[in-house]
Amino acid sequence: MSSVKVSKAAKFSLRISEIAPDKSISHRCAMFAMLADGTSEITNFLRAEDTLNSLQIVKNLGATVEDDGMTIKISSDGIKESSEILDCGNSGTGMRLFCGLLSSAEGHFVLTGDEYLRRRPMKRVTAPLRDIGAKLDGRNNGDLAPISIRGASLRAFNYESKIASAQVKSAMILAALRADGECSYKEPELSRDHTERMLKGMGAEIEVDGLTTKIKPMKKLLSPLKIRVPADPSSAFFFGVAAAITPNSDVVLEGVTLNPTRIEAFEALRRMGADIRYETTDNKYEPIGNIHVKYSLLKAITVEDNISWLIDELPALSIAFACAEGVSVVKNAEELRVKESDRISTVVNGLRACGIEVDEVHDGYSVKGSELKASTINSHGDHRIAMSFMIAGLKCGMEVEDVECVNTSFPNFFELLQKITKIQTV
Repeated sequence: MSSVKVSKAAKFSLRISEIAPDKSISHRCAMFAMLADGTSEITNFLRAEDTLNSLQIVKNLGATVEDDGMTIKISSDGIKESSEILDCGNSGTGMRLFCGLLSSAEGHFVLTGDEYLRRRPMKRVTAPLRDIGAKLDGRNNGDLAPISIRGASLRAFNYESKIASAQVKSAMILAALRADGECSYKEPELSRDHTERMLKGMGAEIEVDGLTTKIKPMKKLLSPLKIRVPADPSSAFFFGVAAAITPNSDVVLEGVTLNPTRIEAFEALRRMGADIRYETTDNKYEPIGNIHVKYSLLKAITVEDNISWLIDELPALSIAFACAEGVSVVKNAEELRVKESDRISTVVNGLRACGIEVDEVHDGYSVKGSELKASTINSHGDHRIAMSFMIAGLKCGMEVEDVECVNTSFPNFFELLQKITKIQTV
């Protein structure tokens, strides 16, 4: 499926329980099971290309993985050197977290990925890991994959990051678990915190004090995970935007993580005037529940705070900006330029192709709301760009090229979108 045409939608009312399981948590489940004493049991694991690659990597590292189609069981007696090249596919999360996990493991490991991942910067992880004794290298002095790792003894650290990145933080926390003393990690603003929550739930000695995370080395292996992966709010957000921009429409998104660091995009949409409410149904590993979204007339906002909490959702939020009254502004989002594509440029160019007035700056852009017009958009292999402009098609019709990338994170996206409108493969 190289291209699809999305037809303009009429009003809809849906209750969706089939939102893709959370990608970030699924990655971490596979990796963190390698640190456990016993068998981890994971239900509702995301079976998408990126997360299945992480699952294959832990198999290559010596873990036993059993999958009956409902529950994945992972057991390990330690990380083993692999004769295989470890392929992370399209996942920056996978590559950066494995750098942290493997930096202290005995053996030699090589991480690679697809053509898009091999262009993405890795020095933000490899540089601080090298500073504490890790032996990592790669193209462009360790900035580009393939990344070679020779496990080494790691020194305790007090690291202050210049960027708010859950991937960098997670890599350093994983390294700290096997360092030679207590470590601390400070970030400029709080990034997503699944790693801290999950590892602490497994028994790791991790304390968070404001923007500083303190980590003590593991004295023993951790308790195994027993977890049901919640639905991914980043994936759910596409359908939240769909309801918010389609007159007289509403949607209930079931079983989504309501972690405050993961629902900032919904909060931004609510600030624009969308009718949004949350319903908590569980709170074991982290809060889980339902998100209700109803159509309302949207007004422009400025997004400049907690950017790391909604960085992945900004392309879809930009579709809402295009449908709002006034000029919406995104600031402090330079991180968008080093995602699966340069998302600032791809969003700006895509919206301009749809007749929307957009101004681009180095760390963001402004969008003047108007009437979206049908166009042909190239996703540049970026799943979030592809899905965002398919949602835009609900307003005006749209052809989106290079959509196979959607399978990296949301394999049933097309099936759910067909509940709203007609999709034609080109």
